[in-house]
Amino acid sequence: MQPEDIKQLIESGIPGCAAQVTGPDGTHFEAVIVSAQFAGKSMVQQHQLVYRALGERMGREIHALSMQTLTPEQWEQRAAARAS
Repeated sequence: MQPEDIKQLIESGIPGCAAQVTGPDGTHFEAVIVSAQFAGKSMVQQHQLVYRALGERMGREIHALSMQTLTPEQWEQRAAARAS
């Protein structure tokens, strides 16, 4: 599985989100996912949304996924902090 495949799965499973996925070995991946749907949810609930989007591929084709889940506001705050 390629990072682009995972990106597409996440973005189709969480409408309106934006995902960046990297993973050089095809089984271990890192993702940054930005979605308004994460607002008001705990980190566990946010990650559950992502796992649902990936379905049965988690644990089979995807052996490890490290993720950061952010709301659009959190993403903007991060970008502003980096710019200063």
